[in-house]
Amino acid sequence: MKSNSFWPKHFYLVATDNASHQHKADRNHMGSKAYNLLRMAQIGLPIPPALVIGTHYTQSPEECILPLFALGLPSLQQATAQTFGDTRNPLIVSVRSGAPVSMPGMMETLLNIGLCDDTLPGLLRQSGNPRLVWDAYRRLIASYGEVVAGISATVFENALQDLCQGQDERELDFEQLRALSKQYLALYQNAVGKPFPQNVNEQLSGAVRAVFNSWHAEKAQEYRRLNQIDDAIGTAVTIQSMVFGNTGGHSGAGVGFTRNPTNGEAELWIDFLANAQGEDVVSGRRNAHGHQVLAAIAPEAWEQLQNATQALEYEFSDMQDFEFTVQDGVLHILQTRSGKRSALATARIALDLFDQKIIDLDTAHERTAHLDESQLSVVQLVSNATTQAESSVLAHGAPACPGIATGEIALDGERAANRHSAGVPIILVRQDAETNDIAALDLAEGLLTQRGARTSHAAVVARQLGKICLVGCEQLHIDEATRTLYFGDQEFHEGDVITVDGNQGTVYAGAVESVRVMDEALLERLRQLRSQFAEHHHARKKHNK
Repeated sequence: MKSNSFWPKHFYLVATDNASHQHKADRNHMGSKAYNLLRMAQIGLPIPPALVIGTHYTQSPEECILPLFALGLPSLQQATAQTFGDTRNPLIVSVRSGAPVSMPGMMETLLNIGLCDDTLPGLLRQSGNPRLVWDAYRRLIASYGEVVAGISATVFENALQDLCQGQDERELDFEQLRALSKQYLALYQNAVGKPFPQNVNEQLSGAVRAVFNSWHAEKAQEYRRLNQIDDAIGTAVTIQSMVFGNTGGHSGAGVGFTRNPTNGEAELWIDFLANAQGEDVVSGRRNAHGHQVLAAIAPEAWEQLQNATQALEYEFSDMQDFEFTVQDGVLHILQTRSGKRSALATARIALDLFDQKIIDLDTAHERTAHLDESQLSVVQLVSNATTQAESSVLAHGAPACPGIATGEIALDGERAANRHSAGVPIILVRQDAETNDIAALDLAEGLLTQRGARTSHAAVVARQLGKICLVGCEQLHIDEATRTLYFGDQEFHEGDVITVDGNQGTVYAGAVESVRVMDEALLERLRQLRSQFAEHHHARKKHNK
């Protein structure tokens, strides 16, 4: 944060080369995302510079606009050596939310703010990559249209699918993307009644207001209700210099966990998309790949990421959920937070971190004290049901939360609420893994989606809620008009029963017999921890008398 008397209150500047000059920064004022960004900068991890507008402005966003342009933005421009709206060397930014408490996917993010007809040549000059320029522009028009102007995402998605005709959008060339951008501009004007804003200051102020306003969105309120989060804490807004994962074959975007969040195993758990931006992974509208693709296209960045994730665990003393971008082979880390995990993973991670001396006995006990021993188990298919199950396999997907769930198919929140009220277990089946479904997900036994990555925000929330979750089921097709779904050529309707296996990533017709299997070795480790804690607690009490 700037220390001179003219620096606006509740604004912060975060960059690796000036992290040591920060002061009076804390999680409550900066928000968790920005505060963790500051901590990463302080330990030298590669982060893009960022300007933070504090949580203070949540109830009155208009008050931050004047100091943003008068003092805040000029400081970010100085840190990046770029100028917002410049025709030759433009600063392009993302605008991200960040409450003091992690609320994954519940508020809005906008990327590529600052692109307009005038700055497109500047980005081309910086990058030498016409495909990047038009891909970033069409993404901005669509996301700004959805988040700020309130246009349905399907308006732009349908246009994209019509152009792709089954082709992967990452294979579109710059001429196709240029034509798509112009089509998006026309769709925006038709829907809103005025052109897409070409004034970059209007873009930025609109994005900042929209992100602050997303604190009051229905899904955000529902998440706070489910997790007993105070409405008064508000959210910060982080304006961060863009790095681009969509520059070509040596670039991409990813989300990862420093340990497996489903079972706690000490292994990197990563979803990565080459030649893509971060929203492709977390939005729940795209499928993703594992770390092998990253290692193949950018081996040096993969090696740097492995080292960085170790540094993250030591700095934050916990398993981390992180977002990163690789631009032309160079790694950039965008955010980190303590990762949502299953109960089983909670125990194993705490015990392993204690054994590694990353956390102490008191912390390990605190993190596991709420666990019931019955939670250290996984529901699996019973052995004599394997043959029966194999005959009823419908499809496969990416398992995002382990266990077995059986229930009636429900295609939306209204159906889920009605059947839940009747005491009927349901499986929520959706095209995309989206956080808008949080209320329905809370009522369901499990979630099954046609698209989405294991690290998408909706999958993260499902894991936190303890719901069985299977995403990216490509054999699934949903006909919304007839409320029918298909697994290949097999037809199902709402009310039909299916079983979702979050262990093996399999969907079955009907109910399949299952059994709960205890992890005896992990249970014994937990008992030893509790016994050791009790002995130390008793010894401390005796010493203090």
